[in-house]
Amino acid sequence: MAETLYVTHPLEAWRPALAALTWAIDGLVVKPENPVAAADLRVDADGPGAAAVEHALGSALPVEPNTWTATREGQIIWLGPDEWLVTSSISRPHELEDSLGKVVSAHDGAAVDVSAQRTTIRLGGALARELLSFGCSIDLRPAAFPGGSCAQTSIGQAGVLILALGDGDDFRLFVRPSFAGYLADWLLDTAQEFR
Repeated sequence: MAETLYVTHPLEAWRPALAALTWAIDGLVVKPENPVAAADLRVDADGPGAAAVEHALGSALPVEPNTWTATREGQIIWLGPDEWLVTSSISRPHELEDSLGKVVSAHDGAAVDVSAQRTTIRLGGALARELLSFGCSIDLRPAAFPGGSCAQTSIGQAGVLILALGDGDDFRLFVRPSFAGYLADWLLDTAQEFR
């Protein structure tokens, strides 16, 4: 009889340590987030496909580099002049890919499911920017990286996509599952500076 395999979060083994860190250090919250559906969207930002996506998602594609916008279900994150990462906390991965694909295929666009490509960590609190500054070379001060900003960068040695979620100190870090444990260990180790 075959065994049943269950999906586990890439950071399941780190959850207790991250929860303990959040409890032990006032002003710092670090927690793995639940998986979301994600699609890589390619379409001409100046063409009719962009308007069709706006109609479908209820939000315009961000065309300013290193920005993101909220949708009814998730986010649209600028990755390049004609490329965005679209996330949804409601749709299933194949549903998001199919619905976006139908919208943009008539406009020479494409949508590809990349849900398994990244996992997310939520980082917040008064010490969040300082913690990130130990391993991130971009300027994360609120004036330089306000809410609605995003950047593809490195934290420690791990490539990440970082989003500023508001005008406070709240961030979402997208990281490849194969580097998620490394990033969690880096956050745990670096946070010892605040003890």
